[in-house]
Amino acid sequence: MKKQLSRLALLSLLATTSVKAQYTKYVNTFVGTAPLTDPKILGYELPDGWRSWAGLTFPGSSLPNAMVQLSPMTEYGSGAGYEYEDDIIYGFTHTNKGHWNLCNIPLLPVSNKGEKFGSHFSHERESASPGYYQVFLDDYQVDVKLTSTLRCGYHQYTYKNKNDRQILFDLARANNRVSNWQIEQVGTNVLQGFQQTGERIYFYAELNTPVNKLDIHEAGQRSGYALAVLPEGTGTVEVKIGLSFVSVANAKENLGKEIGKKSFAAVRSAANQEWEKLLSRIQVTGGTEKQKGMFYSCLYRSFLWPALRSDVNGEYTDAKRQVQKADFNYYTEPSLWDTYRNKDVLLGLVSPQVALDVIKSMKDVGDKTGFIPTFFHGDHGASSIVGAYLRGIDQFDVKATYQLLLRNANIPGARPHIKEYIEKGFISDPDVKNPHVETKAAAGVSKTLEYAYDDYSLAQLAKKLGDTANYRILMARSQHYKNMFDPSTRFMRGRLENGDWITPFNPQYPYYEYMYREANAWQVSFYAPHDPKGLVALYGGAKGFESKLDSLFTVPWNPKHIARNVETMIGQYCHGNQPDHEAPFSYYFIDKPEKSQQIIDTILNTLYGIGDPGIALCGMDDAGEMSAWYVLCAAGLYTYSATDPEYLVTVPLFDEVKWKTNSGKLITIRKPGKGRNLTGIKVNGAPLKGYFVSHDLFKNGGTIDISTK
Repeated sequence: MKKQLSRLALLSLLATTSVKAQYTKYVNTFVGTAPLTDPKILGYELPDGWRSWAGLTFPGSSLPNAMVQLSPMTEYGSGAGYEYEDDIIYGFTHTNKGHWNLCNIPLLPVSNKGEKFGSHFSHERESASPGYYQVFLDDYQVDVKLTSTLRCGYHQYTYKNKNDRQILFDLARANNRVSNWQIEQVGTNVLQGFQQTGERIYFYAELNTPVNKLDIHEAGQRSGYALAVLPEGTGTVEVKIGLSFVSVANAKENLGKEIGKKSFAAVRSAANQEWEKLLSRIQVTGGTEKQKGMFYSCLYRSFLWPALRSDVNGEYTDAKRQVQKADFNYYTEPSLWDTYRNKDVLLGLVSPQVALDVIKSMKDVGDKTGFIPTFFHGDHGASSIVGAYLRGIDQFDVKATYQLLLRNANIPGARPHIKEYIEKGFISDPDVKNPHVETKAAAGVSKTLEYAYDDYSLAQLAKKLGDTANYRILMARSQHYKNMFDPSTRFMRGRLENGDWITPFNPQYPYYEYMYREANAWQVSFYAPHDPKGLVALYGGAKGFESKLDSLFTVPWNPKHIARNVETMIGQYCHGNQPDHEAPFSYYFIDKPEKSQQIIDTILNTLYGIGDPGIALCGMDDAGEMSAWYVLCAAGLYTYSATDPEYLVTVPLFDEVKWKTNSGKLITIRKPGKGRNLTGIKVNGAPLKGYFVSHDLFKNGGTIDISTK
């Protein structure tokens, strides 16, 4: 019976996929929703009650960088609300990120409800594709179909029971703590209100059927729910719902402008075509079906965040909670600690208008707060903004943005411990007896290394703007990473306030904040993307560097060292988290790209699409960074130093990659044969000196021919 249901589910998915779906057909929106459980990959046995922080993605409907991500909720408080191993759906929420927050405005069709809300479901009666999600709720006997626009969700509910049709508005629940909520009926078929978490999210919902009664069960501002009781009937119930972070009136206007009287099929088709347009920008030939599926699934996942926050009329709520109006689309702040490495560049290469508006949004935050926003750790708005500018995304107030970035780099407020960093050239950590994984401290090694890169990034903008004095200061500071290198151990090592090295020192032990940020000494000791030659020199030259790098990938991980998020090991290298994502490419700088390629291929082919049914990821997708790493490496162009307008050439997974550029040109990357060891690169027929190609290729188009053995 199960095999039969699986076949029916597959046929249903094929039947509901547009015949024009050339690239969306490869996307599996469930990638990243399953848990990673294999201790051989994780590096340790999962403690009782732990779910690895792998993937944390959502399978629901969204347009690229949209306000609305309409997705099923199987567990509140989880990374993205949906966990593949669960069998109960509690609602369908309208915002997401994959980061333990959002999941706002939950709706759930119910019939013959029990004491608790929620319905069992099975994957055999569930399907999804970009801009679409469907599931059958077994307990309520309701078939649910979802699609969406930029700011609106579109629900279709088909009830088997014509006599008891209700819709739950579970407004006291979200992934953030709900402090208040409100709902009211307007006329015969409209429900409107808000949900208050850290911010207020308004909604305006139109039904295609009257609401007989709005039954509000309010036990307090942080609890309760509302039930919309519908009349008897056999027709499909439709809910069209607009969202806004400004007002109910704006939510209504968003709904009218984006959906209006459009049918579900029309909205779904438009969503599919929007994704087709984006995904078709990079066309691959060759490779296996799994590789194509993972490539386009990762490309899809790279364009869900940052999320739109302004309405169709241009209004948005700014960093000071004031309503403003702009002539650009206002977006959430990027997840900069993760995405500056690759995804922010990919965003600019494929969706330059979104990238430009994100920069304008960040400047808007800076105008209101005095600082360009940072995220979690580091100050990588410098890399993200400067990298975009150097690639030609320059239609913003560059000088004013530069002044804000200078404040970040010099004035306490955006960069923790900036005074010590400037005065000493490093950030210290305290002397802690018996430190453990969760010891709270400064993460001084990681901060020093990353601030040095941020200073380098900002220096490039200073140079462009003719600010010679700050260019020299920032470039000098960009060498501060060397102050963390201990030649006696050949590791980046923590220092005390007086400059002494921290002892005892175990380079294999991972910390969340002590000396290192979510890493150990091995994982940060190869980080200087702006100065790889200088890094090699610290290790005594090519031979010493190669030996140390070999050890990174071969020294066994100690399975007793358990730090959630520091997982998925190749030796001491951790691909399940971001801090060492540059390390696999480091062999290039001692002229041994074939050794890098062996590591890259191992990652591409064994750490994405893991387990049964082949949808687990080796770590948190982190708003698309993990996915973007795959896309760029699989395509053969990686952003080793994301600030610099150049790309490191790797061996693509595919025989041919055609990349349509923003200037209307075409880049063709060709790799004949099955060899995986890089032996030569030609650009437009001429041999390339070194391994980097200039961003000029994205302006002018051209060909890259890769020779392998």
